[in-house]
Amino acid sequence: MSIDDRFYMELALKEAWRYQGLTYPNPAVGCAVVKEGRLLAVEAHRRAGESHAEVRALMAAVEALTGRRAPVSWEDADAAHDYLLSQPEHLFGGMSLYVTLEPCVHSGRTPSCARLLSRLPLHRVVVAHPDPVAEHAGGMDMIAENGIEVAEGICREEAADLIEPFRIWRERAFVLFKLAQTLNGRIGGGYLSCSESLEHVHRLRAVATEMIIGGGTVRSDRPRLDCRFTGDRAPDLTIFSREKEFDRSIPLFEVPDRRVEIRDDLSPLLERPGLLLVEGGEGMLTAMRERIDWMLHYCTPKLSSHSLDYALDAQLEFLHSEAIGVDRMLWSRFRAS
Repeated sequence: MSIDDRFYMELALKEAWRYQGLTYPNPAVGCAVVKEGRLLAVEAHRRAGESHAEVRALMAAVEALTGRRAPVSWEDADAAHDYLLSQPEHLFGGMSLYVTLEPCVHSGRTPSCARLLSRLPLHRVVVAHPDPVAEHAGGMDMIAENGIEVAEGICREEAADLIEPFRIWRERAFVLFKLAQTLNGRIGGGYLSCSESLEHVHRLRAVATEMIIGGGTVRSDRPRLDCRFTGDRAPDLTIFSREKEFDRSIPLFEVPDRRVEIRDDLSPLLERPGLLLVEGGEGMLTAMRERIDWMLHYCTPKLSSHSLDYALDAQLEFLHSEAIGVDRMLWSRFRAS
């Protein structure tokens, strides 16, 4: 592994993290394209049913080399595959791809990326992590069989972290606990996050299998918990509460085309494959401590005198952080004791 290999793969990983969770039920994947030492593109898969990271990166690379916008949408996977296969072969000569996950062999809502790459005269494909799904694997072999150099394992541990939600939500519910807080740990006092963070939360809500919120938060905050900042349909909602009586004028009960249930046992939800987005405060965090897979903090650059915080002793492991507007977005998981 060269320093350059790791640098380019880290760029691909960083781009993929921007869409972590938003690609559900697909994994987050990033791809960088380099030709003769020139970085041409860094792209990521953004949404299930749309073009994968390799295709978006190749589309960007071709546009950079030709100086022309493609006449087809990058999001239309079938059209993008056909367009790339129609381009002059010399564009792809000497080109290397750095992909965080093994290119897919199977064709589903989108065509096979491995088949596409194997038909282009690429120089090299570098893969961070093999596909963990047996029926999807074999992409590296397919590419190598067509005379393209394949390398595997660069930044493998980092890539394994990136696809951990995908591996979990295929088997059972992946539980993501979301919190917005000030720099001094306060979580009360109305909206804390910037508009970019709020939009990101609503995009996560839109793809979640279900949302869970604590009954205490419902009564105190009277939230709506919809996706109004993105225009998407709000996910079904479970209120975790032993008390079944709620004021039905609370806005979350008025969101159209959404099922709202009140439960005191979350076991059925946790056992089913899917993405569960949990929002709440100290009560929910304590109640679900043993079932939370990851935490997502939106940390805003404010100090607050509000009394509401959360008291919990736990060691966390940071997985990734990035700026989002003026806020900082932190992905973490509880450290094994």
